[in-house]
Amino acid sequence: MIPRERLDQFIDRHEELEHLMSGGEELSSDDFVKISREYSELTPVVKKAREYLDAVSEINDLTEMIESADTDAEMRELAEMELSELKENLPAMEHQVQLMLLPKDVDDEKNAMLEIRAGTGGDEAALFAGDLYRMYQKYAAIQGWRFETVSSSTSDAGGFKEVIVSVSGPGVFAKLKYEAGGHRVQRVPETETQGRIHTSAATVAVMPEVEEIDITLDEKDLRIDIFRASGPGGQSVNTTDSAVRIVHIPTGITVQQQDEKSQHKNKAKAMKVLMSRVYAAEKEARDAERSADRKDQIGSGDRSARIRTYNFPQGRMTDHRINLTLYKLDQILAGEGLDDVITALITEDQAAQLAAMED
Repeated sequence: MIPRERLDQFIDRHEELEHLMSGGEELSSDDFVKISREYSELTPVVKKAREYLDAVSEINDLTEMIESADTDAEMRELAEMELSELKENLPAMEHQVQLMLLPKDVDDEKNAMLEIRAGTGGDEAALFAGDLYRMYQKYAAIQGWRFETVSSSTSDAGGFKEVIVSVSGPGVFAKLKYEAGGHRVQRVPETETQGRIHTSAATVAVMPEVEEIDITLDEKDLRIDIFRASGPGGQSVNTTDSAVRIVHIPTGITVQQQDEKSQHKNKAKAMKVLMSRVYAAEKEARDAERSADRKDQIGSGDRSARIRTYNFPQGRMTDHRINLTLYKLDQILAGEGLDDVITALITEDQAAQLAAMED
């Protein structure tokens, strides 16, 4: 049973915001926007809370009616039927309200910067990084998100040594944040003549994509280097100095961008990635319990630092954090089955939070 006083806190705050918005006090435009946003976020929570409290109140009233000696047999029978139905529905209502009361991650509605890096396994690891890239690309299309490559470094055999992607749309970070960690693949490479299974790894980092209103970088803390972009083997890609490297001196975080021919565009892309990395580092320092720091997210690329295994011979995927195994690897890599995995991770995370609240 959810304590009445806990629900009253949300209901009282909702009524207070409603009073402020209706002209109870003079507000600046910024304050009005802030209050309106909080009111909108609280409205569905308060609606469910009131439905739950009404059900609890009705259960109490029906129980009293049934126990009363003044209630005739026909009314008692009707009350028992209604009471049975209410009691059957109450646990689901309670669970729904509890989920809505869980602390919200302020970054859940943000877009995300997705970094995929080949780890252990050489060319095969780079090919696997390419598989992960396409999996997220297809998943983003299914979700109706925008998927834009910010920078990439391809390997000679195909795939990616490293690729950075911007994913934008509603609730992107809320879902993709569970993808951060080491991913391992077990399969027979095309170049393997004896049919032996090889194990390779790639790492994924997921950071909320931020704007200048979320974080401010002081220019004196930045070192910006401009140089000539180069391709494989040191071959010149551009005839002008258009590549950009930005170092955030306090943290040592470095971003390099050379995909665009324009120095201005490369600098803008590099700043976008840098802001996300610095913001993620600061967020993780403040909130170490919610997520590992960036170093742990990226991992070493070693096959032992893994969150998930993709086994091609058996057609299965195993997520080791929740011991989930699904025998539909093709659907997952096609993006269609990935939501089943992410939904299971979200459910497990919510269950852990609910258990922590009860302790």
